Amino acid sequence: MIRVAILGSTGSIGRSALAVVRRHPDRFQLKALVANRSAATLAAQVAEFRPATAVLCDESVEAPSGQHEGTMWRRGIDAMLEVSADPDVDVVLNSLVGAAGLRPTLAALEAGHRLALANKESLVAGGALVLSAAERGGGEIVPIDSEHSAILQCLQGTRGDDVQRVTLTASGGPFRGRRAQDLADVKAAAALRHPTWDMGAKITIDSATLANKALEVVEAHFLYGLGYDRIAAVVHPQSVIHSFVEFVDGSVLAQLGFPTMELPILYALDYPNRVDDKALRTYDPVRSSPLTFEEIDHEAFPMFSLGVEAGRRSGCAPAVYNAGNEIAVQAFLEDRIRFTGIPEVVRRTMDRIGADEPRDLDDVIAVDAAARAVAAEEGRKS
Repeated sequence: MIRVAILGSTGSIGRSALAVVRRHPDRFQLKALVANRSAATLAAQVAEFRPATAVLCDESVEAPSGQHEGTMWRRGIDAMLEVSADPDVDVVLNSLVGAAGLRPTLAALEAGHRLALANKESLVAGGALVLSAAERGGGEIVPIDSEHSAILQCLQGTRGDDVQRVTLTASGGPFRGRRAQDLADVKAAAALRHPTWDMGAKITIDSATLANKALEVVEAHFLYGLGYDRIAAVVHPQSVIHSFVEFVDGSVLAQLGFPTMELPILYALDYPNRVDDKALRTYDPVRSSPLTFEEIDHEAFPMFSLGVEAGRRSGCAPAVYNAGNEIAVQAFLEDRIRFTGIPEVVRRTMDRIGADEPRDLDDVIAVDAAARAVAAEEGRKS
């Protein structure tokens, strides 16, 4: 039995992970479920899965009344970190949203666990720290992003120096094909209607701006040790091919599958084994045709170029980009800035904050806080 802790169990990735565990009770055992403040949803999950521990990170939220036999209810960030480092856990699935996922990422890797990572902000905000924690503790990172899971699968049995380039695919989001001047007045409801994926609000907006793809480029730099000139991205509206890996001899491998997060989750939980799962759709190349590709429109979607620029600057620049984006996205969702105001806020935030190399977690936390404050200020000007 593989013992699993799910951080962010009430979100879209967490619910998909629970669907996978539900289908394979003979293979996976839930040890802990962690949510931020969705107490009622967490209680329902606890009633079904009976984990040893349930954690509500927000200490202002009361645990549900009534007892769940065999489950200890806890509250607070420290409880989440203890779950992440628990020696009775084999795999920590981190699907928390935003930079808040960095600390449990470090805790899991330093404890020597496998980290099934859906929280891309961990690597973006603290990439060097994350790799150092994995080296110190002996933990391993298995990405859950469909694009990075695809690359990992294509790399099995190959040598690192065989890779010439990787190409990530992007759906293009709900505004694919729109010109820059057509995006000023779009509303959150339209931005949240993703054409192929069912995701949480923040990542759906990131997909609409293509910030999500920029974050994945930075992730690829850290996960696979590739320079930014060897990481590309293209728009692929069908979301069937998730990434390409091109090798030095000109050969190209791609991983294909219908858009569902359950496949990369299943692969990450029992990596590198493949688990028979009849619930996942069989690929039909005829019914899926045609598969098409387009270049990214950098003028209409400047968040992609801004994010890659932050990666190239290195140091704290990716953390600044990420923090500025989180604040700007929330402001857009609350109708306080326009859709086109998101890159404006992020650009001005990056211009105001330096990109020194973080020495430790405290440095990352400090620059994250500073960037959020600046972004909030810039958002009020928009």
